Amino acid sequence: MSNDTQFTLANLIKQQIRQNPRQRITFAEFMEMALYHPELGYYSSRAGNLGKEGDFFTSVHLGADFGEMIANQLLEMWEILQRPANFTLVEIGAGQGLLALDILKYLQAKHEDCFAATKYTIIEQSPKLQREQQQRLQGWSVTWCDLGEIPENSLVGCIFSNELVDALPVHQFAIASGEVQEIFVSVRENPGVKGGFEFVEVMDDPSTPELVNYLQSFGFDISNFPDGYRSEINLAARDWLGNVSRCLQQGYVITIDYGYPGHRYYNPRRTTGTLQCYFRHQRHNNPYINVGYQDITSHVNFTALEKWGEQYQLQTLGFTQQALFLMALGLGDRLVQLPYTNLPTMEVLQRRDYLQQLIDPMGLGGFGVLIQGKNVPNQLPTGLKQPSNP
Repeated sequence: MSNDTQFTLANLIKQQIRQNPRQRITFAEFMEMALYHPELGYYSSRAGNLGKEGDFFTSVHLGADFGEMIANQLLEMWEILQRPANFTLVEIGAGQGLLALDILKYLQAKHEDCFAATKYTIIEQSPKLQREQQQRLQGWSVTWCDLGEIPENSLVGCIFSNELVDALPVHQFAIASGEVQEIFVSVRENPGVKGGFEFVEVMDDPSTPELVNYLQSFGFDISNFPDGYRSEINLAARDWLGNVSRCLQQGYVITIDYGYPGHRYYNPRRTTGTLQCYFRHQRHNNPYINVGYQDITSHVNFTALEKWGEQYQLQTLGFTQQALFLMALGLGDRLVQLPYTNLPTMEVLQRRDYLQQLIDPMGLGGFGVLIQGKNVPNQLPTGLKQPSNP
């Protein structure tokens, strides 16, 4: 890809802005194009640039333990559901296919009966990532489709995602003169910069009343927030969760991501929101540079997912931190047993480092894990139980 690609994508976004009668688009529309344009968006053109050598890495890049712990939870869910003959696992946003491979390998090796019942499906919007997944999972029984292609109330199993919701396009808002204003993206000619123009923000009344309704649902009192306060609203997550529930006849939804409960998300002291960009492992907060070359994310409001889930017949079974979730599922035992393995010393040290990164409360271990259920027995999944100390 040439260095001109980002300017090509930037030009396409500029064209969309110019075509708008008000010469602007919502930030959600900007983020949608920057990340998901079919040819030039980040997840289409740069999606394979993940891991320690790319722009960022996730839990699945730290060995197979993360996937194997999730497989343990999925196994238990299969048993709670009385071992259905067709147990469908749907992974949404499967990255490079590493998590799928770790789960399938573990179930095949350790739990053949569950593996035989498992039907694994991947929902992947990026054509480039889908090709990489298909190559990595060659020889395994995995299918790919769009979420909308799954018939209503057709699945018994679990629909899960790891670091997906944070990348859904968000609206941005700010408080100005005691009013909620939406942040729009416009364009300004500037001969002094490459490309001859730059993106600029403008504020106006919200594009939809749903933004204010959303804030009111969390008891957002404008009088408590200073002028200039800004944050994000992820309406796309509501639509996504509705589609997820539509597919599920009986089973679970597991959402793993970084974020906060609602009362922490909208905190008057967090005045600049949670939007962040990742470029070559450098984090910053300017989404208007490196267009198409950088990831753009915002933290997840897990309380919103819980509230919306209830509207879509999804019962909140529990919310915990990734560290507690993995420890409850046996990761602590693996840490204890490491010195007694026959692995070379350097491999033991590296694996211990990986396991500790997965449960580091200041890093991946601080991620949120939300488990919701639909028409499931009243039994708490083990990942939500308080783990014993290793």
